[in-house]
Amino acid sequence: MRWRQGPRMLAAAGAHGSSLDIPTLLIVAVSLATLLGLFLILAWAQQREVRALAWWGSAYLIGASSMAMWNTSTPALDMPRAVPEALTFLACGMIWSGVRLFHGRRITPLGTCGGALGWLIVNLFTALQVGSVTRIALATSVVAAYTFVIAFELWRERRKSMFSRFAAFVVPSLHAAIFLMPIGIRALLPAFAPAWITLLALEAIIYGVGTAFIVLLMVKDHHVHIYRHAATTDALTGLLNRRAFMEHARDLCAVRGRRREPVTLLMFDLDKFKSINDTYGHGVGDDVLRIFGQIAGSSMRATDIVARLGGEEFAAILPGDMEVAHKVAERVRTNFEVAGKVVGEYAIGGTVSIGAATSHAAVTDVDALINRADEALYKAKRNGRNRVEAADDLPAPESADLEERGKIAYFPIRKRAARRTQAATA
Repeated sequence: MRWRQGPRMLAAAGAHGSSLDIPTLLIVAVSLATLLGLFLILAWAQQREVRALAWWGSAYLIGASSMAMWNTSTPALDMPRAVPEALTFLACGMIWSGVRLFHGRRITPLGTCGGALGWLIVNLFTALQVGSVTRIALATSVVAAYTFVIAFELWRERRKSMFSRFAAFVVPSLHAAIFLMPIGIRALLPAFAPAWITLLALEAIIYGVGTAFIVLLMVKDHHVHIYRHAATTDALTGLLNRRAFMEHARDLCAVRGRRREPVTLLMFDLDKFKSINDTYGHGVGDDVLRIFGQIAGSSMRATDIVARLGGEEFAAILPGDMEVAHKVAERVRTNFEVAGKVVGEYAIGGTVSIGAATSHAAVTDVDALINRADEALYKAKRNGRNRVEAADDLPAPESADLEERGKIAYFPIRKRAARRTQAATA
């Protein structure tokens, strides 16, 4: 019957062999692994900050050495079978450690070398026959275990939403699953074992080549992430810069507008910051800005967006009404009042004035909301600084009508800054 033809074909392949025999495949695998290892080492030499490339390149070279030992027939290089197998496990451990290093996690020497050391110890105290089901099961289980933990390390980074992350997780997982199949085939269908081993060797070669390219894609994505972060982040405080803040604010306002939910914008201005710079120097002034950036970031909720707009001017936009925003603003103000008392060895006595404005209608012009919050900030400066002042809340229909017709005036930041300077010197 036709359903019997598939097993017969596999059995025939196993019995008569194939032009792709194991020694030939090992030569191909050794050559490819050596070239890929040298390529990754060269990539590391050009990007020394990515130390994981050196680990991955070294792992490929060690793997190539282990396969060469399997295939050698030179008596001078003849050694116990456990040695090349242990080198294979060491290569797997180094790839895993490289993934951890790439993601900024600690490397564990026991995890890197544990598989190789354990294999040598098992072979030293037991008599595992070469080619036995037990030996194959243990060896493939070690490789599969390392490959699964590599996939797990990459799964932990899935929220970065980079294209290569998905492939980097799926490919090792499939490889680990395929590597476990010879255990069952060897035990249940011994006639098909030779053909399956050949297919497994081909899969391992393809996996090795594919993994090298995935690694390079991950490095490229890592650099793109760094450049994107640098382009949207204020270098001094680590908060968003003005451009990124406006983009995030528009997105938040669009979401809240569709839900007909309020949004509140806070404007922060450090009190007497020019006097701090003039008295203690710009270095101390920068320290004050950093401290406020840390306080603002840690005092906000996960849903709040905070940024440094420039100079001593900061802003935050929050989902919620004035009552919610006022609590957040007071938390920032009181925390900074404590942290800003002494900066370094100087009694600065730093404080911050805050203005808040809420919109219950859909916000189509973020600058208009910023202008209202800035008016409230100007009032906080006039009323003695170190306080939170709220803008007059416009009725929802009137606010929506004004925004739609563009009747809310926009005052550039330089005019607002000049106005606050006049208030500060008054």
